[in-house]
Amino acid sequence: MKNRCEWCEDTFPEYVRYHDKEWGVPVTDDRVQFEFLILESAQAGLSWSTILKKRAGYRQAFSDFDVDKVACFSEKKIQQLTSNPEIIRNEQKIRAAVNNARKFIDIREAFGSFSKYIWSFVGGRPINNRWQSIREVPSTSEESDKLASDLKKRGFKFVGSTIMYAHMQAVGMVNDHTVDCFRHKEVEKEHQNFSL
Repeated sequence: MKNRCEWCEDTFPEYVRYHDKEWGVPVTDDRVQFEFLILESAQAGLSWSTILKKRAGYRQAFSDFDVDKVACFSEKKIQQLTSNPEIIRNEQKIRAAVNNARKFIDIREAFGSFSKYIWSFVGGRPINNRWQSIREVPSTSEESDKLASDLKKRGFKFVGSTIMYAHMQAVGMVNDHTVDCFRHKEVEKEHQNFSL
């Protein structure tokens, strides 16, 4: 039996799959970056398991996370989304997703890609942590503080330091698998081979 991070034990198959296949793996694809930006912002005040269960609904509601399409969502579309049971029907979060899509495009135009921009906050290299226990894993970092602050200056919404640290974990900017987890070494290897 494989040892996993404590937070995904005794959960449900999608949660374990997310832990085993995605969490901590470096992402340079802007579409995936945008997907996690939407999902992590939607998570504010909720559990990740709640969001993960609605991931397929988000994919459908937000045009397969096509940032250019989401940036063009009309007021009518926003109102439709507030009654969509397949996503979190929080109007502020839905409006934030559309706003953030527009700001995401601004960053893409300024830096060549959103990935180039966001990876600059860790010097273009993933951070490999060596936590012994889930209790050691922080909810923010100096890097997430700076990232959140910069995104807010650029007009993004629902991008506090805790949300952005969760984003950094999701897209592999940090490896926060505990050292006893079978994925720690695998992700560490992927981090060693990583290049932007």
